[in-house]
Amino acid sequence: MEYIVYCDESSSHGDKYSDFFGGCIVRADRLHQIEQVLNNKKAELNLNGEVKWTKVTEPYKEKYCELIRLFFQFVRTGDIKVRIMFRKTQNQYSPENRPVKDERYFKLYYEFIKHAFGFSTSKEITGEYFVHLLLDELPDQSSSADAFKDYLCRLPSVLARENTGLNIRKRDIGEVKSHHHVLLQCVDIVLGAMYFRLNNLHLAKEPGQRFRGKRTRAKETVYKCINEEICVIHPRFNIGVSTGAHGYEHPHWNSPYEHWEFKPY
Repeated sequence: MEYIVYCDESSSHGDKYSDFFGGCIVRADRLHQIEQVLNNKKAELNLNGEVKWTKVTEPYKEKYCELIRLFFQFVRTGDIKVRIMFRKTQNQYSPENRPVKDERYFKLYYEFIKHAFGFSTSKEITGEYFVHLLLDELPDQSSSADAFKDYLCRLPSVLARENTGLNIRKRDIGEVKSHHHVLLQCVDIVLGAMYFRLNNLHLAKEPGQRFRGKRTRAKETVYKCINEEICVIHPRFNIGVSTGAHGYEHPHWNSPYEHWEFKPY
């Protein structure tokens, strides 16, 4: 079995929550069909360019909601599994051990990929499988980025004690442009919505204005649409709390949607 994993990262700093990472995993033999359905919907809605959270505006909010509802149809059936990670801004590393910015970014990204998709699940459950990791273009192209990819390649050996079925080949780790990948675009929308709501940006007003701007209200509409879809999967979903097992056996592997507040120790 082969799986495709798309990963993205959002704003590294927020007043309340920071370091947002998101991704989705899909079986390789289902990828083309799912992408075709989503791209056809984009064409039907005249969303001809890249869809992303920063492009949400009043004239497009209903179109974004319609696309994201279709995306979550695949999530509910388990064809796509979505993972979101973030941390409270106040939960910093201790000052004497706090890594430099770039190091923190790659370390958190590694923790997200290592834990969020259930790669430590026993081979008795998952079978033997290969993962293709497709990362939205990394902001840092230094030796740190190369080292990060090397660490990802070594994940199977790190998790070997768990007797996992995971295999990652170096040729299967790549950077992609989200413009060409509709699943990555949908992840960006979900990830952006979580950053927006967790940092209370739905309440933001322009200086000197009595009311919220049209774009802010439009983004709140799209967030509410996403929240409704998640609540179908996780009733009483609380955006500020990790989702937990919710009755799923091996939830990191099986749950359609997981929402994770990372707490550094």
